[in-house]
Amino acid sequence: MSALLQLSRLIDRLSELIGRWVAWLVLAAVLISAANASVRKTLNIGSNAFLEIQWYLFAGVFLLAAGYTMMRQEHVKIDVISGHFSKRTQIWIDIVGICAFLFPFVIVVIAFALPLVIRAYETHEMSSNAGGLIRWPVFALLPTGIALLGLQGISELIKRFAFLQGLVPDPTRKLQTKSAEEELAELLAKEIAAKERAALEAKK
Repeated sequence: MSALLQLSRLIDRLSELIGRWVAWLVLAAVLISAANASVRKTLNIGSNAFLEIQWYLFAGVFLLAAGYTMMRQEHVKIDVISGHFSKRTQIWIDIVGICAFLFPFVIVVIAFALPLVIRAYETHEMSSNAGGLIRWPVFALLPTGIALLGLQGISELIKRFAFLQGLVPDPTRKLQTKSAEEELAELLAKEIAAKERAALEAKK
């Protein structure tokens, strides 16, 4: 079990890293949206590419952060029934759910999505909109994000079995008390401050 727990920690670190980097896509989407709206209003110039890149970034945030969201216990759960059970029973419900629903879902989605990605890449499929973007990168986000979700599912499964053995604390406990918006704002502020410090040090 110690080796499995080490694997779980590695997966958690990967999900944490991806989640923190994906947060920057939110800022990029906001800046592109603001710039696109400003140019349209002031210069009457627009491009479908700017609109589509916003959709691509949103898809990236939603899909690539799925594993991170699962790790942080932020996915929507319906606890009306399971909330009345003991913690061990709740953990067993999670184990059954991960094995019977999550993993099959991951396998099916990847099996259906990969051929679409490969075909779009081989044919250089483009958006049907004038000035639109190439399609395969956004198509590839689906199997990639679902694969990351499945990987985090493995970590969550390990932690739940370890909890039943008394080796780890409650894995269903949320890791944060702040809202997602507050956490994102703090993360972006820290990243910007770190870049400013690095720039100042480089000038010395």
